[in-house]
Amino acid sequence: MSFVLANRTVTIGQTLVESFGITVRQLREQHGWSQEKLAELSDLNRSYVGEIERGRVIASIVTAQKLAWALELPVAGLLAHSERLDQQRTVQRINLAAIAC
Repeated sequence: MSFVLANRTVTIGQTLVESFGITVRQLREQHGWSQEKLAELSDLNRSYVGEIERGRVIASIVTAQKLAWALELPVAGLLAHSERLDQQRTVQRINLAAIAC
């Protein structure tokens, strides 16, 4: 499933990837950590953490587990937070699209 937003086609999976990245960034910032600190704690490369936070890459389940562990969450909690954010962002897009019509 996809929709057009700001003259670009966005797939539902793509929005979830972006929401996952936003979630990781929010949780990292709540801990007061740099990307470098999160990367160190999760045994990932700092630039890869940045790519995840920007929604540029799809994190594997192993990577999600590493991030969740570093952020002191169960992986299910990290994914649930991401899904809630994704749903909120989808509703916002729908509302904006309705206004634009």
